[in-house]
Amino acid sequence: MVMGFGAIFSQLSSITASIMFVYAMYEQFFPYNVHKFFEKYIHKFQDLMCPYIEITFYGSSGEYFKQSKTYTIIQTYLSTNSTQRAKRLKAEVVKESQTPLILSMEDNQEIFDEFNGVKVWWSANSTAPSPTMPQFPVGPNSNVRRYLTLTFHKRHRDLITTTYIQHVLEQGKAITMKNRRLKLYTNNPSDEWWDTKWSHTSFEHPAKFETLAMEPEKKEEIIQDLVKFKKGKEYYAKVGKAWKRGYLLFGPPGTGKSTMIAAIANFMNYDVYDLELTTVKDNNALKRLLTDTSSKSVIVIEDIDCSLDLTGQRKKKKEKDNDEEKEKVKKKSDGEEEDEAENKKKRKSEVTLSGLLNFIDGIWSSCGGERIIIFTTNFVDKLDPALIRRGRMDKYIEMSYCSYQAFKVLAKNYLDIESHDILFPIIEKLLGETNMTPADVAESLMPKSVTDDCETCLKSLIESLEIAKEKEKEEARKKAEKAELKEEKDKQEFAQEDEKVENGVIH
Repeated sequence: MVMGFGAIFSQLSSITASIMFVYAMYEQFFPYNVHKFFEKYIHKFQDLMCPYIEITFYGSSGEYFKQSKTYTIIQTYLSTNSTQRAKRLKAEVVKESQTPLILSMEDNQEIFDEFNGVKVWWSANSTAPSPTMPQFPVGPNSNVRRYLTLTFHKRHRDLITTTYIQHVLEQGKAITMKNRRLKLYTNNPSDEWWDTKWSHTSFEHPAKFETLAMEPEKKEEIIQDLVKFKKGKEYYAKVGKAWKRGYLLFGPPGTGKSTMIAAIANFMNYDVYDLELTTVKDNNALKRLLTDTSSKSVIVIEDIDCSLDLTGQRKKKKEKDNDEEKEKVKKKSDGEEEDEAENKKKRKSEVTLSGLLNFIDGIWSSCGGERIIIFTTNFVDKLDPALIRRGRMDKYIEMSYCSYQAFKVLAKNYLDIESHDILFPIIEKLLGETNMTPADVAESLMPKSVTDDCETCLKSLIESLEIAKEKEKEEARKKAEKAELKEEKDKQEFAQEDEKVENGVIH
């Protein structure tokens, strides 16, 4: 006789009630040790019968339950699948990302992923805080412990625990780097140990190599060097060198050194650390700043010849120190000693050349990788040879006066033109006869009013070049006259000396 649905439901309810009654009696009358004994073998039975393995990645860990970087990276990787496969999504606003609205799967959701033909499952879960767990009332859900669970068949254990998880972490990091907003850091002028060493703001400089006023061949050479460096992790490890590269940008003011730095940062997608040496207390503080920089970054020291006394004279300062000591004694006797706070405020940087050299390529430079260190200077001859030798500064980039090829780039940027049959040849001739920086050329090309057309701007540049040419001629003439007067004066002095010798005044 076939049983009806009602009868089946009634029997299931009776069986369920019996199981619950037995379990309640077991919980009440059996001691805790017996519970643990049975649970141990129940878990073993489940593991024996179930062919799947689970790996849990917690969102926070450690003494103060800090956010886990691994959890964040995996969550970033899964976000690409979540929008396509999860039924319930949660949205988060991330200010430091180019895509400020990030979608990820909600709790108790599951999505699948495939890798080398193997199917795995990811699920998002959360647990309520334990009564004994420390409470951190930062937000409404700050005490909820979140975690991601990876489930896969046990026959794929080796593939998943090695290759797949490494693939997830690498792809998650790549997505994070691609979507992040670049930052511009500057070191804080403070000696207090609890202060943040670097403060930052968004780096939004629009400079690109395409818009950089420079000869195409030279730009291509720099780009190829940067690409080779970015792909050179294994090469640098093979030759036993820290994964870093030093660039020296030198040339007159206004030739585009800062713009070149911005173009490099945008091309490499690196953060920029603008290091002001004059605010660094000593060599130890310099080391701490270095260790607090991230990989994939550009560390910049602009106008290195003006930052500190590092111009290579290396003179002994014994006499100067003695004079300073005498002056201090005199001040004490005269009651002119300043208080400690004022001395601390006025204290100069004690960073030395050796400390800076260790910063560039010493042992401390290997703390992290994929860094570009850039020095800029207007006067390369003033720098100590030890500071800019090959190996420390791997590539010299001369930022020179505006050439005709660089002018064509600026004309394209500012006026959106690539040629002019009449005015371009005149400009080419003038640029070959006089020196003008790209900054000055760009200023002349920029329209001054809404009625200015491209011809007006080009003629303005021609006028500026002619004025600069005449000014150079005048300076050259004055210089020649000065040299001529000096030569005439020297001749007169020599003649007077000869006359004294002849008259017996000088024996």
